[in-house]
Amino acid sequence: MDRDNQFIGQSMAFLDSVERVSRAAALNRPVLVIGERGTGKELVAERLHRLSPRWSGPLVTMNCAALPETLIEAELFGHEAGAFTGATRARAGRFEEADGGTLFLDELATLSAGAQERLLRAVEYGEVTRIGSSRPSRVDVRIVAATNEHLPALVDQGRFRPDLLDRLSFEVVTLPPLRAREGDVQVLAEHFGRRMAAELEWPRWPGFSREAGAALIAHDWPGNVRELRNVVERAVYRWDDPAQPIAEIIFDPFLSPWRPASASASVPAEAGAGRAAPASLQPSYDCDDFRAAVAAHERRLLETALVRCRHNQRATALALRLTYDQLRHALRRHNLLERTGEGEGAAAS
Repeated sequence: MDRDNQFIGQSMAFLDSVERVSRAAALNRPVLVIGERGTGKELVAERLHRLSPRWSGPLVTMNCAALPETLIEAELFGHEAGAFTGATRARAGRFEEADGGTLFLDELATLSAGAQERLLRAVEYGEVTRIGSSRPSRVDVRIVAATNEHLPALVDQGRFRPDLLDRLSFEVVTLPPLRAREGDVQVLAEHFGRRMAAELEWPRWPGFSREAGAALIAHDWPGNVRELRNVVERAVYRWDDPAQPIAEIIFDPFLSPWRPASASASVPAEAGAGRAAPASLQPSYDCDDFRAAVAAHERRLLETALVRCRHNQRATALALRLTYDQLRHALRRHNLLERTGEGEGAAAS
């Protein structure tokens, strides 16, 4: 999904979600959008608004996690002058601003219990009361809410009101993560790449090398489309030869030999007493031989990377930040060459 509200993709998972969004848009009912970070929840809200009969009205957005709990209700429902310290004048809330249109509530699961209760009343009766006032105002607002949390589980934990969930979940659209959208990585990567090349005023778009394309497909994309866009645009921006296909993909921009140690590494022992180290930092005592332990860890890294890159050696080298020759040497040392389907004298894939 592009920031210009273009829905880009061809996978069945993606097309199914687009169809559900388009069908729900025509109805004046609440829609709950569920999805991981970077899957395009705000773009879905924009599409729901633009395809609805309310398209000419306002689309008001509020990130519920961006404000302290003490200000959430004032932002949602407004306040009168003098309602609290600092309230020097009356102010309309997001509900009043969205009257006749759509209110998009992002990060819904972060709302406090008090805000949930007042939100329920606003949704149920179409009325809001500013803080410091006893006079309710009628509002005509369609609610679109989004979260990356599993709200039924939060209900079971007592962290979310079940009646509010019932009111907001007339339609629930769950957006597929990028790793589940088969074929869409290539389509999106080409789109973002072409656009970045045009921004840099390249004479033409050279595309990606086969190995770079394989590395993009093999990546897990925890940040989904937003992460893909950053990775592709960074690759184009850093590439020095617009006449040649882009062959270098940098997934981790923080990777550097001069990267500072994490703050936790410099905390004195007594300050961290009683805290367990992350699993990835806990030492392993499976082997008393240091060299053997290092070799075993290196082999595991190679095996994991080979699987993720579908045993394509050049894509694996790119993913591990190795040269092709360095990777071949490591595979030979660990007797892993045969797993790639390439013998000692095989040509490069």
